Amino acid sequence: MGCALFHPYVHDKETYLKKTEHQLAMQHYPIDQMIIEADGQIIGTVIFYWESEATRWLEMGIVIYLPEYWGDGYGTETIKLWIDYLFETIPYIERVGYTTWSGNHRMIKVGQKLGMTLEARMRKCRYYNGIYYDSIRMGLLREEWEKMN
Repeated sequence: MGCALFHPYVHDKETYLKKTEHQLAMQHYPIDQMIIEADGQIIGTVIFYWESEATRWLEMGIVIYLPEYWGDGYGTETIKLWIDYLFETIPYIERVGYTTWSGNHRMIKVGQKLGMTLEARMRKCRYYNGIYYDSIRMGLLREEWEKMN
């Protein structure tokens, strides 16, 4: 196993890497979205966005498009790399987090493996295929991350 993060809409990784090096040299960071590559193919995307930039409330998200890459640790590895990236490139944030739904057991497990805390559960507010699910918010503080790593 092993995955790497790259910016989306990349047709040539070498060109992308040169462009990214230039952006970082010119201090155009952090990059808010990257693709996930495994086994030489693009398998998903990871992002961050500001829930409130004024209060430094950052959220992140991940999508792995190909089901054959679900459940084999790619999501956990990617989120770990992404958390490292976010804390390194945005030194003034104290927390990263994400929101999922109670039917997404794999995503909840990713957060637990990485030491995230269940910060909120909004009950029965997500409706899917005739069933109500809870909205789950997971979060991790910089100090917790540093203790684990």
